[in-house]
Amino acid sequence: MSLHPSLHLITLAIAALGVDAACAQAAPDAPAALPAVEVVGRTASGAYHAGEASGAKTELRLRELPQAVRVLTRQAIDDLGATKLDDVLDYVGGVSRQNNFGGLWDNIAVRGLAGNENTGMATLLNGFSSNRGFNAPRDLAGVERIEFLKGPAAALYGSSEPGGTLNIVSKKPLWQAGHALEVYAGSFDLKRVALDSTGPVSDALAYRLNIAVEDRDSFRDHIHARREVVAPAFSWKLGADTTLDYSAELLRHRTPLDRGVVASTAGELGIIPRERFLGEPADGDVTVDNRTHQLILSHDWNDHWRGRLGLAYRETGIHGFSTEATALQTDGTLTRQRRLRDYDSDDLALQAELQGRVRAAGVVHEVLLGAETFRFDMDTVMLRINPSTASPYAINIYQPVYGQAQPTPVANTDTLEHQRGTAFYAQDAITLAPQWRLLAGVRVDNYRQSLLNRRTGVTTRQDPSATSPRIGISWLPTAQWTVYASAGKSFRPNVGTDFNGQAFAPESGRALELGAKWESAGQRMGLTAALFDIRKRNVLTADPGAQTDPARTGFSIAAGEVGSRGLELDFAGQVSTSWRVNASLVWNDVEVRRDTALPAGTRLLNVPKVNGSLLAVYEGSFTNGQRYGLGGGVTHVGARIGQTATTFELPAYTTAKLVSHWRISPTLRATLDVDNLFDTTYYTSSYSRVWVTPGAARTVTLGLQAKF
Repeated sequence: MSLHPSLHLITLAIAALGVDAACAQAAPDAPAALPAVEVVGRTASGAYHAGEASGAKTELRLRELPQAVRVLTRQAIDDLGATKLDDVLDYVGGVSRQNNFGGLWDNIAVRGLAGNENTGMATLLNGFSSNRGFNAPRDLAGVERIEFLKGPAAALYGSSEPGGTLNIVSKKPLWQAGHALEVYAGSFDLKRVALDSTGPVSDALAYRLNIAVEDRDSFRDHIHARREVVAPAFSWKLGADTTLDYSAELLRHRTPLDRGVVASTAGELGIIPRERFLGEPADGDVTVDNRTHQLILSHDWNDHWRGRLGLAYRETGIHGFSTEATALQTDGTLTRQRRLRDYDSDDLALQAELQGRVRAAGVVHEVLLGAETFRFDMDTVMLRINPSTASPYAINIYQPVYGQAQPTPVANTDTLEHQRGTAFYAQDAITLAPQWRLLAGVRVDNYRQSLLNRRTGVTTRQDPSATSPRIGISWLPTAQWTVYASAGKSFRPNVGTDFNGQAFAPESGRALELGAKWESAGQRMGLTAALFDIRKRNVLTADPGAQTDPARTGFSIAAGEVGSRGLELDFAGQVSTSWRVNASLVWNDVEVRRDTALPAGTRLLNVPKVNGSLLAVYEGSFTNGQRYGLGGGVTHVGARIGQTATTFELPAYTTAKLVSHWRISPTLRATLDVDNLFDTTYYTSSYSRVWVTPGAARTVTLGLQAKF
């Protein structure tokens, strides 16, 4: 992988103050924290249940927090054999897949709300925004854990979803040397190699380096993918109380854009095999490049207060040709369009936080004060041609013939978008009494947004601003149980334009949540049950006009007001010395409440009313002392609407997987995983009847992991 010029210096300006307050004394009733497990490579008998989440920006344990949070630990990631974010989504309650842009990046919804259709839900990397721009499917080689912060987080992070925010936490340098090499091979010619290396360079400097290279075919005809990830990190002790941390991720993902299969004109799926490719192999790969750099300076001012200065710089891009379906005729002729995308973005963000603990009149306050500013530029050029019916660029879906003359795309979209934002925020986590916690926060955001249409010379501007409060209270009646309630608002500018070139008004939302949490006495198991009700305005969804006008395909409209209400159950933990279990069950009703284009009651795209999962792994040992693990998972996803404002549905599906490992020696381990055990044909998401993404066929993966 050639490292892009962005290693070309991060014109780094440090700004920001942040914290994990160092407390003189913990509250008298605070539970003892579990010891941290620092692991290089695959974990060995780690935990499923997490006691805290860095994305919450508080020292309150998750059991005390008036918010549902689901943390996928490194142990859960390893047990699933997951190498990319998509591999874990079915094992988190309330998460649903959305249109994945032909396999070019992740796009998910939490509690039925997906956010901007082009950038997906609000996603963070170590607390910095990481979803602006064009983001390749997330690789997990350099990831320590994944935090699903359910409910609104705008009081901390500003532009975000009221359904939830996803915080990816990367692996950090360790001060003890450790190295691991992993090799995988499997179905569809999978080949993957990953390296995880860490240790001290000197008494004051430690490093970590994660590298992964993956090459694989697909169950889909003519689809081949290659990915390279390089994620270096350094930690430098500048003094007894000051640390400078640098982390980066350079990722390149190359694959043909694949819009999947089609349904019949009557909405019937399965009319063609799930492996049939309906694009043109001659288009070649589309390349998604992501280059992320983060620099954080942390300083402990005293035993009570800590500051953090942070900067993040990201470059993203997507480049390449694609052939995509537009309409299916009754005789099986599929008309198609051809596009050339040349998209780039730059994102510079600075944070400043100060956090500490104050005791006043017998009440403990954990205070957070912060400021943030960012500058985001997105350059979007797309050439496109949609040949006329007189000379169609078409293919027969039943007997496809590839290699026909390809039309040359012409000018279609040429825009330059600028976003500037400044925010101030505060949070107070108050220990009112041994059994009561109050969490209150507010953030004020000011944005400047401009969109230049270079084809018309017209610039559209807006200067939205928002105040995003939240408040929550937790009652801890026993050492294991918590009952909580919370309310909050959210705000998010929409990027891009509609079919007529008009900018979208910002999204705004409010969410109410009532829940209960249980944690075992040994803090090895945890359960969360949550009832929620969310309303959001100016939600983007697929333009229903595309049903009659193919030129509108790929454009969005703002769907007025939508509502999401539901019940979530999440459980994770070590249920015995040998068994680890992760389970979820969700009922979620998401629909349009009020709109000028869509009728009330219209369901939102790709969101099931019911989904659930179960993962269970048993660990034991042979008589010779070698350890082994054997387990499996089952996931169920209910029926979903597959095209906006239609009756077209994706059917419900249930899939199973097997996971196993054999620890040959303390330093050598083998794994065997089987996904989609019964080779079920299913469909994970869609955008319309002619863009339907089929789920992967049965896949067997054999791995060998060595530590040295």
